[in-house]
Amino acid sequence: MMKKIAMAVAAVSVLGLSGVAAADEMQDLATAKGCMGCHSIEAKIVGPAYKDVAAKYKGDAEAEDRLAKKVVDGGVGVWGDVPMPPNAAVTPEEAKKLVHWVLSH
Repeated sequence: MMKKIAMAVAAVSVLGLSGVAAADEMQDLATAKGCMGCHSIEAKIVGPAYKDVAAKYKGDAEAEDRLAKKVVDGGVGVWGDVPMPPNAAVTPEEAKKLVHWVLSH
């Protein structure tokens, strides 16, 4: 029994570290693409905090695709009158990864 618990703890530790590395990689991508200039994880800057975006869209099965399109194309009106500019430097694939990360908060 103790061996099984030790193996489970080790597996969680490994998964946790890889999850942290993936989160760091996504934050680096968000920074490189300019997202972190207007957003942060915990607090509103110009745009909403990622934790607030995640809360707003929790349970919305279509949110990831809709928001990925907005990352690329830009938009206005959901979080006030300040527009989010289009992000031509972000590919649709990167946008999907970024939105998935944002919605994980």
